Amino acid sequence: MKKFILLLFLGATAFISAQNINGRFSSSLYTFERYDSLNSSDQYLRAYEMLNLNLNYDKVSVRSYLNFETDVMTKMESDPRLRFYNLYFEARDIMDLATFRLGRQPIINSVAGGIYDGASLTLKKTDFKLNAFFGGNVPAYQKLELIENFEENFLYGGKFTTTVIPNFQIGLGYVNKNFQPQKYIANRLNPDLNPIQVEIENKSNQYEFLTGEINYTQPKLVSINTRYDYDLNFNQTSKVEFDARTDAVDRLGINVYYNYRLPKIRYNSIFAVFDYGNTHEIEIGADYQISKSLTVIGKFGNVQYKDENSQRVGIGLSTTYGNINYRKTFGYAGELDAVSLYSGYTFFEGLFTPSIGLSYTTYKLNPDDEANNLTTLMVGANIRPFRMLSFDLQGQYMDNKIYKNDLRLFFKLNYWFNLNI
Repeated sequence: MKKFILLLFLGATAFISAQNINGRFSSSLYTFERYDSLNSSDQYLRAYEMLNLNLNYDKVSVRSYLNFETDVMTKMESDPRLRFYNLYFEARDIMDLATFRLGRQPIINSVAGGIYDGASLTLKKTDFKLNAFFGGNVPAYQKLELIENFEENFLYGGKFTTTVIPNFQIGLGYVNKNFQPQKYIANRLNPDLNPIQVEIENKSNQYEFLTGEINYTQPKLVSINTRYDYDLNFNQTSKVEFDARTDAVDRLGINVYYNYRLPKIRYNSIFAVFDYGNTHEIEIGADYQISKSLTVIGKFGNVQYKDENSQRVGIGLSTTYGNINYRKTFGYAGELDAVSLYSGYTFFEGLFTPSIGLSYTTYKLNPDDEANNLTTLMVGANIRPFRMLSFDLQGQYMDNKIYKNDLRLFFKLNYWFNLNI
């Protein structure tokens, strides 16, 4: 796979003699301290180099997105590591109908989202769209190679979408994704109750789902989005989702959200034998615009578990200078109170943008338990001397019973480029 992708990248580059090169380069440094014991710790300075590079010629492109990471001060076992998130060839608007992709590419799907190595074809004409894909799962840590045992680590599927009915978007999809869990060694007891090491090897697991979507939009009045997932392996409904918003009343927006969901269990997984329960979740929210720079937001949610339920309440104030929010949960999920404040404002036409965030949270699982408190503080600034160049500096502070006075620093440089040849 490595040779194939490199040949794809270099060959396509030489072939198309790119008319346009664009993308983004960023370099980051992140420092923190990790304790191995009460009195022993190591300082870390992680370095991340990210490159998003696109080579374009008319309707043909080679797109890539990769990241290199290592530690400057204390080397970790995995250092250095190079991750390839995207590296694919793309041909668009073939006969004003098709778009074809080949290589490591993203997939957006509620069941099998992420990236894969393979091919995809999208056909689009007037109000109709058909997308199909096939490929293999990506190896751990996005290594630039084909995954082992492709016959047990592949995925395929597709989706048909139409907007032929005014204001409606209707979609029907199918996805089949196979996994081959990695072997591992675990401690177990033999018949004499003595500990022994055993190699654990699971069967190949699989997701196989049918999905359906119906969305309705009436601009400046109402929008409704619905989704239904059916598990073909277990022959049962996996998920029902409903999300609606109306802005029919001046300055007032109302949201209603409902979600019915079963735990997503892989086929042939040992977890399928357990007595797991589904959840029903409903949330109602509203936002009222007092002025162009001030909006009040409120939400209430309830989650129904198998035998219990939990509620949450949230209120907030959003302004041009930032926002402040309060959230409270109670019931089966525990008792939580959290207050957060964030503010950021741009000066000198985007040259300097300082920001600050502060939150305080108290949480306990049961009413009689001792409360756990968490304080977090974030202070940062963005400097953009040119439109294509920016610098970010951020300090992060956290304090709770596990991380006492934890201080971390983060620095990032971003450079955007767009060159026509």
